[in-house]
Amino acid sequence: MLRWIRQQLGFDPPHQSETRTVYVANRFPQHGHYIPQRFADNRIISSKYTIWNFIPKNLFEQFRRIANFYFIIIFLVQLMIDTPTSPVTSGLPLFFVITVTAIKQGYEDWLRHKADNEVNGAPVFVVRSGSLVQTRSKNIRVGDIVRVAKDETFPVDLVLLSSDRADGTCHITTASLDGETNLKTHFSVAETSVCQSVSRLESLQAVVECQQPDADLYRFVGRITVTEHGEEIVRPLGPENLLLRGARLKNTKEIFAVAVYTGMESKMALNYKCKSQKRSAVEKSMNTFLLIYLGILLFEAVLSTILKYAWQAENKWDEPFYNQKTEQEKNSSPILKFISDFLAFLVLYNFIIPISLYVTVEMQKFLGSFFIGWDLDLYHEETDEKAQVNTSDLNEELGQVEYVFTDKTGTLTENEMHFRECSINGTKYREVNGKLVPEGMTDDSPDGSRPHLIGEELLFIQAVSLCHTVHISYDQPDCLIGDPFSHSNGFSSNHMEYYASSPDEKALVEAAKRIGVAFSGSSGDSLEIKTFGKLEKYKLLHVLEFDADRRRMSVILQTPSGDQVLFTKGAESAILPFSTSGEIEKTRLHVDEFALKGLRTLVVACRHFSPEEYMDVDRRLNGARTALQQREERLQEAFSYIEKDLQVLGATGVEDKLQDKVQETIEALRLAGIKVWVLTGDKHETAVSVSLSCGHFHRTMNILELLQQRSDNECAEQLRILARRIKEDHVIQHGLVVDGASLSLALRGHEKLFMEVCKNCSAVLCCRMAPLQKAKVVRLFKTSPEKPITLAIGDGANDVSMIQEAHVGIGIMGKEGRQAVRNSDYAIARFRFLSKLLLVHGHFYYIRIATLVQYFFYKNVCFITPQFLYQFFCLFSQQTLYDSVYLTLYNICFTSLPILVFSLFEQLVHPHVLQNKPGLYRDISKNALLSFRTFLYWTLLGFCHAFIFFFGSYILMGEDTTLMGNGQMFGNWTFGTLVFTVMVITVTLKLAIETHFWTWMNHFVTWGSIAFYFIFSLFYGGIIWPFLHSQDMYFVFVQLLSSGSAWFAIIIIVITCLFPDVVKRVFYRHLQPTSTQKSQSLSAPAQSLSCVESLCCYQHGQSGCSRLARFLEHMTGQCPAGENHCPTSSSNNRSWGDTENFYSNDRSILTLSPIEASHC
Repeated sequence: MLRWIRQQLGFDPPHQSETRTVYVANRFPQHGHYIPQRFADNRIISSKYTIWNFIPKNLFEQFRRIANFYFIIIFLVQLMIDTPTSPVTSGLPLFFVITVTAIKQGYEDWLRHKADNEVNGAPVFVVRSGSLVQTRSKNIRVGDIVRVAKDETFPVDLVLLSSDRADGTCHITTASLDGETNLKTHFSVAETSVCQSVSRLESLQAVVECQQPDADLYRFVGRITVTEHGEEIVRPLGPENLLLRGARLKNTKEIFAVAVYTGMESKMALNYKCKSQKRSAVEKSMNTFLLIYLGILLFEAVLSTILKYAWQAENKWDEPFYNQKTEQEKNSSPILKFISDFLAFLVLYNFIIPISLYVTVEMQKFLGSFFIGWDLDLYHEETDEKAQVNTSDLNEELGQVEYVFTDKTGTLTENEMHFRECSINGTKYREVNGKLVPEGMTDDSPDGSRPHLIGEELLFIQAVSLCHTVHISYDQPDCLIGDPFSHSNGFSSNHMEYYASSPDEKALVEAAKRIGVAFSGSSGDSLEIKTFGKLEKYKLLHVLEFDADRRRMSVILQTPSGDQVLFTKGAESAILPFSTSGEIEKTRLHVDEFALKGLRTLVVACRHFSPEEYMDVDRRLNGARTALQQREERLQEAFSYIEKDLQVLGATGVEDKLQDKVQETIEALRLAGIKVWVLTGDKHETAVSVSLSCGHFHRTMNILELLQQRSDNECAEQLRILARRIKEDHVIQHGLVVDGASLSLALRGHEKLFMEVCKNCSAVLCCRMAPLQKAKVVRLFKTSPEKPITLAIGDGANDVSMIQEAHVGIGIMGKEGRQAVRNSDYAIARFRFLSKLLLVHGHFYYIRIATLVQYFFYKNVCFITPQFLYQFFCLFSQQTLYDSVYLTLYNICFTSLPILVFSLFEQLVHPHVLQNKPGLYRDISKNALLSFRTFLYWTLLGFCHAFIFFFGSYILMGEDTTLMGNGQMFGNWTFGTLVFTVMVITVTLKLAIETHFWTWMNHFVTWGSIAFYFIFSLFYGGIIWPFLHSQDMYFVFVQLLSSGSAWFAIIIIVITCLFPDVVKRVFYRHLQPTSTQKSQSLSAPAQSLSCVESLCCYQHGQSGCSRLARFLEHMTGQCPAGENHCPTSSSNNRSWGDTENFYSNDRSILTLSPIEASHC
């Protein structure tokens, strides 16, 4: 029991050993004393709660929030001491907030339970007691042999034993894990691949030893020991032998595999872990404001307590004749009495802290996030992908971005590779009509004939055809079953399609096929190619897998003539330094030329082994691969030993097309005041070329370089030179190019100098970057003194670290899998959608949430300040001004819906204007709408309005004025109700003044809230409710409304409050208008005619009603007679001179229907 508790607390992990031993079919050793290891069952649990722990666990999580904890303390104080307000006034709103949040979280968890039950109850087949048995997925145990059929998903992490193929291979897709839809080939060891029936598996004696569960999808270290005829045979196991839970079996009839990781220990489940919580700048400002208001609350409570005792210093007020003290009160401790009074005032004023602010903000973020997914401008028809929101907590952060860090390949480019050029033995070639033509020559050979490549040229093309991890899929899926070389099945190579995890590899293999060397397939340890129709088989001896550190991959083959040869390809920096022969310098020159054209380059090399050399290589590789400890380090040593003394064969140049409208998007971001950094792993010539073509660098920009720095001193000196050049050069814009090695030196000891140079550059390009270096750059800016808001965008697994590091992470749904999307906050299909996401959605979300937060504090100051002022007129007796029901419902019912609807639909400027004028983004940058000055304005406005509410009502009633027709005077509750009525109307109309974009829903909740208050008050005060203990408000509201003077007072007080605010807004708008306000006035003509033709101002060409629209403009004087188009659509008024509008058709759900807007 103690050990279990220690495990739950994380002090005693359940797996003490670094490895686990799995007995296939659970055949444990019979001799000796063997204690089986305990493993997790196969249930997947993605839920947080159970029936038993939901209430305590959920309450614990909710009361960890400061606001909820504060209100529960206030509620407990009300229960324990005699306070002026009922505990219900604090308890009911708190109960409402807690209940709504608990229901939401409970419903989400119920959906998770439902999904878990479907997965855990799925039928599966396992081999038990010599037969195939059907059971449920949750009943699979580690060691069970599982049978999986074609197109089924794997229910656990499995080590492949056999398949229906003779070579024991199978094809799978891992789309649900990493989004890659290409077929991957997985292998079984030769000793188990023959066990293709249940009877053969029953006689199999094997033990799998492997590492303990690890979240890395691409890492698996193990070995299998098979006992045959009393002899133990040991074979290494790697990722190519492991079938991951969630992957799907393809093009294979059935497989048998042994379960090694089950349930929550499977790699898919280990990747469920939550990302670190990101907090927006608005949330931080909100917490700061809450602390300030907490200080105001404590000040008011302390002041009231002190004034109460100062007032009671006189005997006539200390113990008046109508309120004699009891013996207990006379003998009580003064200190305890002071504390009790302080707590009572704290309870009386506690509503200045708005409890419903949190639940309103959560609802606004949750509901508002749907607009991104619904926006048709962010929908990509070709891939049928719409934008998705993984977290709604950062919506407003999209409007505060100052730095964008973007990947290049797959983010700025299409990640669709096309072979363009190559260099073979120092000669450049290009592909023309499926033929390789040397540079400077034309294709003169007749159509249909192919020049036969010879010598080095043929060896280069064969290396390209054989050194890869490409798989083949045929038109008919079942044709791969049996002999993988499917020519005997009647299918020629024309019916096959290549699949590769890397688009570069696919482009190169397809190019080799067009040239005449076609890769035809693989079978176990054999590769087959057709060289100009002649069939050749190579034996695959070893594969040296690609990794980010080596930046190359290799294969060791036995040629048809019996020789052993190594083919390798990779980045030129990973191949040329290890080469000793071939045209090294010419190849390096050609690689640089390809890069300047923007092509992606790879260098191809080979090495021939003598029989003795190969035996040494084979021994080293097998020793490293069967090691259970430090396997990766030993493999790296073996790879370094093998991949040396290379002969350079040549290099390839592959083009990656730019995505649509990348240049316009980068320009729009720059005009919005956002600096764009490109972080890529490509060599610097390729990266600079792409940066120039996509508009990241301008031709007129002064390009500075920090490249190939070899020491700290050299790097520091170069940085000082660059800083001096920036100051001395009279150039408006500078660009900086940094490589990975120089960046490491700069970040090591010269961060301030590096930051100074970077901040004075308009664009920065970092090339040859490792994934962790990308994250370091983002972190450097995040933690700088200015603390700018950063955004990282990428499409591959190598971008995940920077996506998680940035304030906002955006994944591109590209061709490099879905890891970036799964780890991002938002996901879009194309880079060009980033403009709409930031300039429109970000702008809207920020102004909405900023106004929501400020307005909430304003209306609560209006609410509680009259309560504070009232104490000066009641001897600080803690008499409440408002009825308890009004105290409870003010934030829940009377004023909640208008601000919620406002925060969902408000638009200061039309979306088209925001996109066509990116500079408007600067108006809201640096948290402008939540600055301390703005906060102070809203707070002082709240205090001013509260003073007018209170003293306006006091002047009306303060001198014993008779306001009733029968001569009766108003009482205490009538006075409080008058103040409350004026307050509800004023704060609601104040929000109406702030509203720029009116929909039918705004009208409904604004006027409906006021009407609901009046109807509720009439019912509440007009009927004697039997369940109420006391009913102080009986007939009070009816009596108030029956007085004409009261109606007059309400109107006068409301006008007095709002009129100065309206005048101020008008004067500021005309004397000191912001860019946003100028744009509102410019876009007014277009908006006023949007009912006639909502698109005439925003798209080229003229529709049928454009003449009518212009006629109405001329009649109303909104457009000069000589103009043919609206001001906002004029290319002269645009921020750039492109002839095509930035986005011609805005189909955003955000704009609603123009007919619903008030300007129609």
